[in-house]
Amino acid sequence: MPTDPRIIVALDFPSEAPALALSERLDPQRCRLKIGKELFTRVGPGLVERLQAWGFEIFLDLKYHDIPNTVAAACAAAADLGVWMINLHACGGRTMMSEAQRRLAARTNRPRLVAVTVLTSLDRADLAAIGCPGEPSERVLELARLVADAGLDGIVCSAQEAARVRAELGPDLCLVTPGVRPASSAAGDQKRVTTPRAALAAGADYLVIGRPITAAADPVAALSAIEAEIADSATPTGA
Repeated sequence: MPTDPRIIVALDFPSEAPALALSERLDPQRCRLKIGKELFTRVGPGLVERLQAWGFEIFLDLKYHDIPNTVAAACAAAADLGVWMINLHACGGRTMMSEAQRRLAARTNRPRLVAVTVLTSLDRADLAAIGCPGEPSERVLELARLVADAGLDGIVCSAQEAARVRAELGPDLCLVTPGVRPASSAAGDQKRVTTPRAALAAGADYLVIGRPITAAADPVAALSAIEAEIADSATPTGA
């Protein structure tokens, strides 16, 4: 079994019971779990602690965005939970990101800190409507440079931008890609989506996958199918 699972299953449920029911069927050697705003707000830190006791590493997806001291304190509180990864919004600026990174830097076994660039639900028209004209890929690259300058571990971006970010900023920046959908899955409310194979080929390190697994009739079989696609994409031609 892999020691660094590439798949992060998004537990985007409205309550604890279905999140636990699914997690009981999954293997922490095969995937990590993401807990987002709705589930964390309803259930709280207890769910994080329970899933970690089951052996899962947790990506706490709360996308902090506030004044620097507030965000740094929130990141420290998340780190106290022992989570594997936390995130904030890159558009909060260099000072906010740097202060959060500084607050975590002295910790042993600190969580990975990544910054959200452009949400995968946004396209060019959406960005223009909030005063950010241009292509999403340009905005992602600008923010990725800012994240790297601030010393964070990585970014959250669409796999459609991953190759360009990887080419410019190199191999050390961790790329987490949501909006990953197997070819047979609907895009849902995501606008900049791609397949697991294409995301890895573009340079993604971790794939956040929700409904194609969580809403499947057989979530374990769905996970296995995605694992097979990933393994197949890593097999050299002619092997």
